[in-house]
Amino acid sequence: MASKPRHDAGEADFGYAQVAATEKPGLVRGLFGRVAERYDLMNDLMSAGAHRLWKDAMVAWLDPKPPLRVVDVAGGTGDVAFRIADLLGRRDDCSIVVCDLTPDMVALGRDRAINRGIVGGVTWTVGDAEALPLPDSCVDAYTVAFGLRNVTHLDRAMAEARRVLAPGGRFLCLEFSLLVVPFLRPLYDAYSFRVLPVLGELVAHDRDAYRYLAESIRRFPDQAAFAARIEAAGFAGVRVRNLTGGVAALHSAWRV
Repeated sequence: MASKPRHDAGEADFGYAQVAATEKPGLVRGLFGRVAERYDLMNDLMSAGAHRLWKDAMVAWLDPKPPLRVVDVAGGTGDVAFRIADLLGRRDDCSIVVCDLTPDMVALGRDRAINRGIVGGVTWTVGDAEALPLPDSCVDAYTVAFGLRNVTHLDRAMAEARRVLAPGGRFLCLEFSLLVVPFLRPLYDAYSFRVLPVLGELVAHDRDAYRYLAESIRRFPDQAAFAARIEAAGFAGVRVRNLTGGVAALHSAWRV
């Protein structure tokens, strides 16, 4: 795992590169806009389908029950929102807002919803995790899958999660994390830095996007460090579940 470099105020990590903090949202938006059409296919290929099981585990742990108001952040393609909607059914006392930074991802998710016959109960909006277009205390659950490692200021995104959650609301994050089996890390690194960029070039026609993916994973706090950041943001009852040996991890907490 690469160590995190020191950088000046006003700069942000973009993978291993340092960029002006004001530039990062546009870079992230551009990257995901370029790969939006092949995003789900790439997820299947690079995880051998495991991302579907991880999202199933996430929603199972959420255990959604009506009445429920949910915001799914960085959820443009709808994978998490559709799983929640299927469990909740089409009820007037339930709502899901999908918020994503990238318009192309939101458009893709909206089209997928229509194709699935989901025309009510799920709304789609373009917005930044650091400044959600939602009022205070308006949702009972905040979910985010593979999104927080792309924000410019993690602590601001966590503060926004707490702001929009009602007291007693649930925070649930699925993110790539640190392998808990040390001897497998060299193999994982080789796959991440040698195979993923080539796969990205062949399938999504974008080697750089999937090099960024590998680098951004290593820039994100590991399980314990992220749990500490969640607590520092004012959440309580933080719990962690490792998936596939820590390739991904679920973090759960409560807004008090």
